[in-house]
Amino acid sequence: MSHGPVDMPTDRAQRLERLLAVGRALTSELDLDLLLERILLAARELTGARYAALGVLDDERHELARFITSGIDEDARRAIGELPRGRGILGLLIDQPEPIRLHDVSEHPRSYGFPPGHPPMRGFLGVPVMVRGEAWGNLYLTEREDGRDFDDDDEQAIVVLAEWAAVAVDNARLFGATERRRSELERAVRTMEATMDIALALGGETDLQRILELIVKRARALVEADALIILLRSGDRLRLAAGAGRAQPSGTVEIPIDGSSSGRVLETLRAERIADVPTQMRIGADAFGLPEARTALLVPLAYRGRGLGVLAAFDHLGEQVGFAPEDERALRSFAASAATAVAAARTVEEQRLRDSLAAAEAERKRWARELHDETLQGLGALKLALSSALRAEPQRGRGIVEEAVGQLEQEIAGLRAIITDLRPAALDELGLEPALRTLVARTAERHGLEATARIELGDERLPPEIETLAYRVTQEALTNVVKHAGATRAEVCVRRHDGTVTLEISDDGAGLGAQGAQRAGGFGVLGMRERAVLAGGRLEIAGREHGGTSVVLEVPVG
Repeated sequence: MSHGPVDMPTDRAQRLERLLAVGRALTSELDLDLLLERILLAARELTGARYAALGVLDDERHELARFITSGIDEDARRAIGELPRGRGILGLLIDQPEPIRLHDVSEHPRSYGFPPGHPPMRGFLGVPVMVRGEAWGNLYLTEREDGRDFDDDDEQAIVVLAEWAAVAVDNARLFGATERRRSELERAVRTMEATMDIALALGGETDLQRILELIVKRARALVEADALIILLRSGDRLRLAAGAGRAQPSGTVEIPIDGSSSGRVLETLRAERIADVPTQMRIGADAFGLPEARTALLVPLAYRGRGLGVLAAFDHLGEQVGFAPEDERALRSFAASAATAVAAARTVEEQRLRDSLAAAEAERKRWARELHDETLQGLGALKLALSSALRAEPQRGRGIVEEAVGQLEQEIAGLRAIITDLRPAALDELGLEPALRTLVARTAERHGLEATARIELGDERLPPEIETLAYRVTQEALTNVVKHAGATRAEVCVRRHDGTVTLEISDDGAGLGAQGAQRAGGFGVLGMRERAVLAGGRLEIAGREHGGTSVVLEVPVG
């Protein structure tokens, strides 16, 4: 940073007063970069130097790692070119950390001279800055504004300033280290919170898409990314499964595993930080709706050594350019829990599909058995009767045909009952209450069961999916009552209250017992439970205190 001429204190009292003021100001500054600028400005002010510089030593204390200047404008700095590393007179102060005063720096044996474009400098004052007894850097001053050499007062003032500077630098470094530790702890806490969210979701959520949405939102917040997406393996490709932030892909997005940066991360299970997306990412981020992305962080989702997918974060928000190593560590830690959640949700989803297919297959077998045992045999008997009528005398044939017509009416009624069981027209046309009353009445009539229905749903119809769910659960429960319970009475109660529909089907049969417990895990009950979960509800089957079984469905209604 360049500064113009500064006003120098005119006597020792003013200089001492200024030194005290500078000391108070320096020791209260905790921003290291701003502190170094203030040190240089104070050094020029105390001595009347035209130029000042502060060289910060590297870790080995062999050369300068940083070189900060004051008094040199930007044009002169560009003309000088590369900043010094600590050779010549500057190196002498590194080798011998003691104050140095020179009338003309160019006359010293260690002088290397100045590079082209460097402003002329003669008078020189150098003082080491010792932090906790070790050399940390050096203060360099040249060219007093009045043209005179630096004197003892200047040297003493700069020695005191260097001591103030050492205290201030130590404070600033300690503060910086504390801030970094605090930042690391905050990041660790955020990582733990995000991981806990995923763990809680794993315990209470089995829907894969909801888990994916939670993962991308929490991961994006964790690394402060402009956008974050999750890619899941699908055969030999990676499919975009969810996104958060600015990612706005259109339609289905898939990229090949072979030949893509994300695919390489998936196969090697090693994270990658990409500093320049357009040139370094093998498939551009515009494929994900991020044509302006510049930096990226790719982290694998691995479960039991197998790559499930990739978390891809793009463009760090705020002043930080790109993603830092601590971002990578945080996202890798988070990805471990996320991968477990994804694997578990996929397992549940696959099991749910298998259960649904098994339930559907069992249902088809039931209808096939009923059609074979009842309808098909009835139609076969009807065919034989009509064949006999063709060979019989007219009067006798007429009687056979009349009997066949009656039997045909029974078969038509049976087919209508099967069709109604598959999808009752009353459910679509009139609503749940009429459909349930018809179902209960038909079950009672066909099976000699004393069955009643108490329905309190109000005037407003339920959503179609809730009506279908309640009807199917009632249908399956009554079927189990008839076939397995040995009951004489059954009751169906439906009530809508406080945003919840509660359905209970109870009977006075044998209760769950050993066979009933087995039935509770059968395909029919699995189907009921599956429907309840998909609707956000729950289904419970339990034995009643005085005998019989109770099936209770609770489902929320928006």
